[in-house]
Amino acid sequence: MTRFEAGTRIRVEMKKWGNKPHWGFDGIYLGEDEHGEWIGHPVGTAFARPGKGWVADWDSVSLIPHRDAAHFAAFNRPNGRVSSQIYVDMCTPPLWQDSTVTCIDLDLDVVKKFDGSVYIDDQDEFEHHQIEYGYPPEIISMTEDSAERVYLAVKEGRAPYDNVTTERWFEALVRQGM
Repeated sequence: MTRFEAGTRIRVEMKKWGNKPHWGFDGIYLGEDEHGEWIGHPVGTAFARPGKGWVADWDSVSLIPHRDAAHFAAFNRPNGRVSSQIYVDMCTPPLWQDSTVTCIDLDLDVVKKFDGSVYIDDQDEFEHHQIEYGYPPEIISMTEDSAERVYLAVKEGRAPYDNVTTERWFEALVRQGM
C-alpha cells in the first residue's frame, strides 16, 4: 500500500546538523517500489537554500529509500546546469511527517556524472564538520558505511542506480502531466 496517491504534492526539507536550514523543494509523489518512494520534480521546480536557489529547466526524480537507509538520491535528466546524472546525499534516515520528508545532510555525496565517472564528494567537509559540529561516532560510521555501499552500487550500476529503474519513474512523472 502506498503512502500517497500519485500526484500528491510533497515537500522535501534537508537540514544541516543542529537543525540548520539547507535545501528545500517541492515535488510530486510518483509511487513506490522495492527501493523506496519516488518523487518527481518537473521543469519549473524551485530549489532553494539560504543564499542560493534556482528554478530547474530539466526533470529530475528523487528516491526516499526504505529500511531506514541513510541517504537521499536524486536522478537528473541531461541539462545545462548540473553535470551529475545521479547525486546521492548521505543523511540521517529520511523521516515523513504528513506530506513532508526531512533529513539531515551529512556532507558526503556519491556522484555519477553524465560522462560515467563516479566518486565520493565532500570528504573534506565531512571531516571538518565532524570536529566543528561534534558528530557522534555512530553518525560518522553510519555515514561512512552508507557512502561506501551507495558508491559501490552506483559504480556497478545496480538498481536503483541503473537506467532501467529510474526510467520507469521519469515516465511516471510524464504521466502526471508534468
